[in-house]
Amino acid sequence: MELATRRTIKLTLAYEGAGFHGWQMQPEVPTIQGAVTDAVEAVTGERVPVDASGRTDTGVHALAQVASFRTVSAIPAASMVKALNRQLPPSVRVMAAEDAPAGFHARFHAKAKTYRYRIYRGGVCPPFVWRYTHHFPYALDEAAMIEAAPLFEGAHDFSSFASSKGRGGAELDELPERSKVRTVFVSRLVRDGEELVYMARGSGFLHHMVRNITGTLVEIGKGRVFPGDVPEILAARRRAAAGPTLPGKGLCLVSVEY
Repeated sequence: MELATRRTIKLTLAYEGAGFHGWQMQPEVPTIQGAVTDAVEAVTGERVPVDASGRTDTGVHALAQVASFRTVSAIPAASMVKALNRQLPPSVRVMAAEDAPAGFHARFHAKAKTYRYRIYRGGVCPPFVWRYTHHFPYALDEAAMIEAAPLFEGAHDFSSFASSKGRGGAELDELPERSKVRTVFVSRLVRDGEELVYMARGSGFLHHMVRNITGTLVEIGKGRVFPGDVPEILAARRRAAAGPTLPGKGLCLVSVEY
């Protein structure tokens, strides 16, 4: 009888990743999932799984992460925004809550995600910016980086840009480890004031994939790699063929589409 009365709640979350060990709950360290799960329990009285569209890493931020959970609570979805935010730390906010169809799952039903990576190019990084950018004030061939960015668009095996640690999934999604093929719809790098901003929109992203692509773009900017090398790096399907993993604090999950 209880199962028949369960509702699915869809949450849109924003959070600052500094101070958290990523989304996924882990013992004895603060995580976004842990904070949200505790808040849901405090509000509904139920300890239930809270699933996100994907697992952001340590230090990674989100403007519109999507999560879902099932509950028997009768609290109106709109009222859950204030109720959950009272329980959450100020660095994690529920921006919206709504009733979703019974079968909705934040991860399995996501169609596309957009990430943004910010590289601060000024000589001195302002104190109100450093938490959200990777500071790199050294010489770069930005034109070559901008030229190379669209070369990542399309359906490719992104093994060269997957984490070497062996975790499946994305900065988020959790497709089987054997499948490293992802479709990138948009891959662009632009200069915005004192920053280089990389935007990637795709069907899903492997663990560290966006940070490894931006690391490779920086290597292109240094002249160690050339735009024409990108197809060969993709074809190599070896992590060592691509550039380094840039710090998580420059990365933000901008949106999730359903």
